[in-house]
Amino acid sequence: MLYALNNNEPGFILEAALNDLRQIVVYRMQTHFNQQPIDFDQWLGKIFNDRLIRADVVKHLPAAISTDEYITLLLSLVPHVQPSFFESIIADHLPNGGDFAEFGGVKGSNHRSILPTGETVQFILAGTGLGQRLQVHQLFGEEHFFYRQGILWLEPVKEGEPVMSGRIIMAQDWVDKLLLDKETAPRFGLDFPARRITTSMVWDDVVLNQQTRKHVNEISNWLQLHHLFSEDENLSRKIKPGYRVLFYGPSGTGKTLTAALLGKQFQKDVYRVDLSQVVSKYIGETEKNLESVFKKAETKNWILFFDEADALFGKRTNMQSAHDKYANQEVSYLLQRVEDYPGLLILATNFKSNLDEAFLRRFHSLIHFPMPNSAERLLLWQRSMPVSLQRDADIRLEELAKQFEVSGASILNAVQYAALQTYARNNGVICQQDLIDGVRKEYQKEDKSF
Repeated sequence: MLYALNNNEPGFILEAALNDLRQIVVYRMQTHFNQQPIDFDQWLGKIFNDRLIRADVVKHLPAAISTDEYITLLLSLVPHVQPSFFESIIADHLPNGGDFAEFGGVKGSNHRSILPTGETVQFILAGTGLGQRLQVHQLFGEEHFFYRQGILWLEPVKEGEPVMSGRIIMAQDWVDKLLLDKETAPRFGLDFPARRITTSMVWDDVVLNQQTRKHVNEISNWLQLHHLFSEDENLSRKIKPGYRVLFYGPSGTGKTLTAALLGKQFQKDVYRVDLSQVVSKYIGETEKNLESVFKKAETKNWILFFDEADALFGKRTNMQSAHDKYANQEVSYLLQRVEDYPGLLILATNFKSNLDEAFLRRFHSLIHFPMPNSAERLLLWQRSMPVSLQRDADIRLEELAKQFEVSGASILNAVQYAALQTYARNNGVICQQDLIDGVRKEYQKEDKSF
């Protein structure tokens, strides 16, 4: 059964488009085996009355689309809904079997039928015409919106093999968008080591010191106004796209929350990469693991948030071994990747002193998230208290704020503990001792004396 394009449309729209594609492929096969010269574009216009492109199929694409681009899109999409599409057509023309090298195509690891390659597109669009076949290369070039928007591309081939023999890969999110009419997030895994972070909090829930908030506001200014650089004749030539920021300070001081709130404010997805979990002992694997994140983020305009930055971007070694040499080469490559990212990129670490000074110079802003002082802790206690529970007369938040030097995250954890104790008593009254016991648990987690 074919997928419907959306909840209100039956699958006949896509089915009709693939029937058009079948007619095109069959015609190319017939003229090829009959050695019949054709004007392919003229034939398309005559058969489809210049109405080949179906608006409902291409409505999500970021640009107007040509006939060649439309056919390429359908060729890329068809294995996801009609696995035997190509083999059934070839079998009709080669009933006794045999190799048909001109058609291209490869077999996948799991998919048992033909998967189209760049050579497949060349054959369908250009036949054996050399000039037209060379033009098809442009559909898979880095300047084409297929590649720039991360819609589809050719799988790299071994050195020395024809580039166009690479399998056409359509990004899964675009498969879902075109077939199911919905946005899907990339799946977290070894090949995509990033998770989307969101928050239900608002800026009023955050307590930052004056200097930190000032620097965070500078990020907001860039997110809102950076497009104006491209409109200035002088600045557009000299200022590179992108904004790089380092958040540093103890755990629980609001670094991740600030990144999530920036995304929420400007309606941008924020993806977090824990670099301590990505760094591989195998040379080259770290670079490979992160490249998929950068590539996807560049087409989606995400905010990238790299946590535990010192795990990868710490002070570099003096190349005492071959492994050190390759590790430094890998980090140097990734430093360049960070510098070239055209959007907002935030790295976070607990200790700025652990990072290489050459790396720090690449940032537009270094923002310190210190432990809150007593006045800031009082605000955090006040803003964290539950509104559905009554406060016992013995609660003195000022004393808690002055006595216990804890982070905002620890205060919230202590309040959560106290609220659970209150729920368990079923009396609806939260008391001072519950809050103190919650703080004690936070101290124990950090092996601090209470």
